[in-house]
Amino acid sequence: MNKAYRFRIYPNEEQKILFAKTFGCVRFIYNKMLGDKIEYYHQTQKKLNNTPAQYKTEFEWLKEVDSLALANAQMNLQDAYNNFFRDKKVGFPKFKSKKGSKRRYTTNCVNGNIVVRDGMIKLPKLGFVKMKQHRDIPDSYKLKAVTVSQNTGGKYFASILFEYEEEITGKELESFLGLDFSMKELYVDSNGNCPQFSRYYRLSEKKLKREQRKLSKMVKGSKNREKQRIRISKLYEKVANQRKDFLHKQSRQIANVYDCVCIESLNMQAMSQSLNFGKSVSDNGWGMFTVFLKYKLEELGKRLVKIDKFFASSQICSVCGYQNSETKDLSVREWTCPCCQTHHNRDINAAINIRNEGMRIALA
Repeated sequence: MNKAYRFRIYPNEEQKILFAKTFGCVRFIYNKMLGDKIEYYHQTQKKLNNTPAQYKTEFEWLKEVDSLALANAQMNLQDAYNNFFRDKKVGFPKFKSKKGSKRRYTTNCVNGNIVVRDGMIKLPKLGFVKMKQHRDIPDSYKLKAVTVSQNTGGKYFASILFEYEEEITGKELESFLGLDFSMKELYVDSNGNCPQFSRYYRLSEKKLKREQRKLSKMVKGSKNREKQRIRISKLYEKVANQRKDFLHKQSRQIANVYDCVCIESLNMQAMSQSLNFGKSVSDNGWGMFTVFLKYKLEELGKRLVKIDKFFASSQICSVCGYQNSETKDLSVREWTCPCCQTHHNRDINAAINIRNEGMRIALA
């Protein structure tokens, strides 16, 4: 099994220059190889199998950076290229922009070239870099690769991938919980509970607008504009970290208590593109929450069951099974079943139905 740990690193000025050079070389080799592949395909209607090594004679500065970082860029391009020819819906690989926010590269551990020791990490071509190691790494873990990244605020991080052997035994499913997606509270569960979710982006939106207004009035290319851009990036980073911290804690609480959690399979990407719900969906973080919940449950031998999105969870009476088509109207928040006269809260009733359907699937 694999597990990744993400630590913040603190390079010195010389190491920052080498990081910037590596980011640039990785972007360059990706774009150069992609351009050559496109040109060769137009001329011959065949695929070109090119490698970073053949460009080092012409561009000698490529020898100054980690060769494994360039090799990983080649592998990423080849995967994207093959995926396009395998499935046209994936889309053709795009050139990487110099102005893009994603600055990262991946290098592999070969013959002990990467070492984590005493709050330091040794990286190829860079030597030892100071690292904030917030957790111990078991001796049985085998280091496989490291991805170095820099965010828009200028902070550097190392995501270290480890391989380990651990046999997870499936737990007998006894306790079940249904979660119904809620735009406002994140979710409502089958017990009638909902988390005290702070809408972190909405709380910071006024301040972000004020700072972005200042940025728009500054001269492009000036130092003050760059300082203001970093200030805004740090505000966005704080919002993202607050949301992620809350989702981690909430998913851990659920994973520790319940053996099986049942949710609806929703298309969050389509919902986030909606003009009415875009900001709210992004601020909600439901997709990230389900990812966290899934791996936390699996580590404990438990299960996350996804219900088909066309399952009429909001229309079915959880007591007698009567289906009320009037609840298709989202403004109907409470309703009384005309068959058994049970009064329902829309979200709690849906969560109970999701739990019951998930229980049926899990125990089948």
